[in-house]
Amino acid sequence: MRAIVIYETGGPEVLKLDEVPDPKPDAGQVVVRTEAIGVSYTEAALRAGGFPLPAQLPAVFGFEAAGVVTETGDGVDKALTGRRVVIMNTGLGTYAEYATAPADTLAFIPDDMSSQQAVAVANFGAVALCLLRKANLTGNETVLVEAAAGGVGGYLTQLAHELGAKTVIATAGSQAKREYADSIGADQVIDHSAPDWAGQLTDDSVDAVFESFSGDSTGKLLPKLTPGTGRIMLYGFLQGPPTITAMDLLRRGLTLVGCGGMPGWLDRVMAARHDVFQLVASGHLTPQIDSILPLEEAASAHQRFDTRTAIGKIILTP
Repeated sequence: MRAIVIYETGGPEVLKLDEVPDPKPDAGQVVVRTEAIGVSYTEAALRAGGFPLPAQLPAVFGFEAAGVVTETGDGVDKALTGRRVVIMNTGLGTYAEYATAPADTLAFIPDDMSSQQAVAVANFGAVALCLLRKANLTGNETVLVEAAAGGVGGYLTQLAHELGAKTVIATAGSQAKREYADSIGADQVIDHSAPDWAGQLTDDSVDAVFESFSGDSTGKLLPKLTPGTGRIMLYGFLQGPPTITAMDLLRRGLTLVGCGGMPGWLDRVMAARHDVFQLVASGHLTPQIDSILPLEEAASAHQRFDTRTAIGKIILTP
């Protein structure tokens, strides 16, 4: 089969189209014929060497895809064959015509939803939904969503009002992205490419921050959070680990909630994909698709993430 293989970390050019053997399912797994393959900023960062890869190189790249189950391994109900599903393979392997995934992690795609829509919304939409639920918003609070034109950030912005935010402040780094954030529900949009963008926020005015930048930005936001009840929903590290201490939080009575590595978090996200599909069906959530490219243009897809020009999901098709 055709697949995109990564032989070493580096620029987008390290992603190579190659012929590799068709995958076979281990016990508890299925094989899926992919119809839509999701590309994300997280994958671009891994490809560049920003984080350790979860598989030994060379390896077929990619984490998520949507398609049709074609084969089942031992212990898996054969009735799954022919079902349309979204998969998440944390060990890589989805930038290909066929991919494997654990059968207990499948999300079944509704009949009225395309594979492209499903892969665009399932996983990042589920992360956003879990973050908002964990934030326990009261209905009268102000939230800050960083990178609001990105994958998770865009879905946070779409859903925040419905899940308890009174005011949604969003950040985005380009005029096109700021206009997009405004169009999907932000009440105010800030240019986070400005050197002191946090200074545009009023002190003590933000109840919850959905933190994907981390690094120095976390510390700059502390004075903006409501003393006693303000919380940071930490789920990303685009600028490295947050440069704050426990004492920084204690001085203002703030809470930092680590989301992503906490026990049971992945299970919550997997379970929430069904709810996300229902939100799409009811018109409360719109899948964000930047572009759809052929599999062999994986390097071009990653280039769009490296230049921060993508708005929404880039999808590869075999």
